[in-house]
Amino acid sequence: MSRRQLTMMSLGGAIGTGLFIGSGSGIAAAGPAVVVSFAVAGFLVILLMNMMAEMAAARPDAGAFSVYAEKAMGFTAGAVIGWLYWIQAVVVIAAEATAAAAITAAWFPAIPQGVWVLAFLAVFTAVNLMAVSGFGTFEYWFAMLKVLAIVGLLAVGAAMIFGLLPGVAAPGLDNLFGHGGFAPHGITGICSALLIVVFAFGGTEIVTIAAAESDDPARNIGRAVRSVLVRILVFYIGSVLVMVTVLPWNSTDLAAGPFVAVLKAARLSGVETVMAAVIVIALLSALNANLYGASRMLLSLSRRRIAPQALGRRSANGAPRPAVLACVAFGAVTVVLNFLAPDLVLPMLLRVVGSTVLVVWVFVAVSQLLLRRRADREGTPLSFRMWGFPYLSVLALLLLAAIMVLAMLDPANRIQLLSTIGLTVLLAVLCRIFVPRPAPVPAAGHAGPGAPATRADDPADAAGGIREPARAAGPGR
Repeated sequence: MSRRQLTMMSLGGAIGTGLFIGSGSGIAAAGPAVVVSFAVAGFLVILLMNMMAEMAAARPDAGAFSVYAEKAMGFTAGAVIGWLYWIQAVVVIAAEATAAAAITAAWFPAIPQGVWVLAFLAVFTAVNLMAVSGFGTFEYWFAMLKVLAIVGLLAVGAAMIFGLLPGVAAPGLDNLFGHGGFAPHGITGICSALLIVVFAFGGTEIVTIAAAESDDPARNIGRAVRSVLVRILVFYIGSVLVMVTVLPWNSTDLAAGPFVAVLKAARLSGVETVMAAVIVIALLSALNANLYGASRMLLSLSRRRIAPQALGRRSANGAPRPAVLACVAFGAVTVVLNFLAPDLVLPMLLRVVGSTVLVVWVFVAVSQLLLRRRADREGTPLSFRMWGFPYLSVLALLLLAAIMVLAMLDPANRIQLLSTIGLTVLLAVLCRIFVPRPAPVPAAGHAGPGAPATRADDPADAAGGIREPARAAGPGR
């Protein structure tokens, strides 16, 4: 995977329905001050992506944050976060396929929704069984379509704000400071919106998984993170700023569908169909990215003896075929169960994994803090270094703790967070009971702060896209 593909994949992973649809709920909660909520969430993501980049540049691995958690906190921590991410990803695969099928079935009522689900799963199974270069090209163009949709919104919104659209009155700054002021619900509204928008940034972590299969991981991960961060902030904060400037924050149209509302205000015809198509693309892109991330995580778990070893094989083109098929099979079963009990199965699963991104981010922050201290203490050179260490690493943990406290104060978010914590504890217990503990391995050369605890009987993974530590770490890269 080239640096261009890696950059676009990480960008596409962060741009999804959370922005296209979910931002309307954030606006309703905070008013124009939702921009502050997005800025805080964006700053947190900047810190976390730099943390992940530091570890991934030192030791690119398909297991990414699962491997780093194992190296930093022990075998159980790595196993738990790996399985937790995998469960979340395969549940999201089912959710995205179901949601995309519901929209397309409305366009073609003669074709049952279930047929669309099967078609989507079949297509993206084939995509993920390609060589990684083919997958990277496919996801590159999928992400590009989402980027173009956002750029289009920014262009139309700017034209409206500056009175460049004929027949459309320029709103000025009235909508930003009228209708109750910039922060009509005060700090409470900003905090409530923060709980909504922070999940919109979920998906950025896939860049560390994909880095293991890029052509120059140590260089590419740093460049990808630096370029993606600027674009994410411009796209997210810029889009939301356009929304609350063009329309009153309490507009019912804005709450229902912010992108459609802005384009309708510009008196552009056919916007509902266009945005529905964009949302389908966003859903399918998320399905594709989650299938990629889930299969690579399962591959890593298998090669570390945490999942069945049969799932650790790659086909001739390098694709982890058994892992991909296992992920699709689990997603397909979930979809079938959802059709049998639509009000029970998928909503329940989504509730359990709803706060997974917060738990993963906590593991990332703790792992980086521990591994960086270890690297500095041992004098290990790092090709990419998290800036402001340890202060910004600690600040990231404090922000995550504050978000969790806010979640506990909200009844709906409390259920999600407690369910995810309960699943995490259950996985820890099951891993302690059923997963064999690895035998101690004698030290054999320094592996850098991101290196996993390798097993003496493990085959070399370099040919499979999981690089040996010595090749990934150090100034020579």
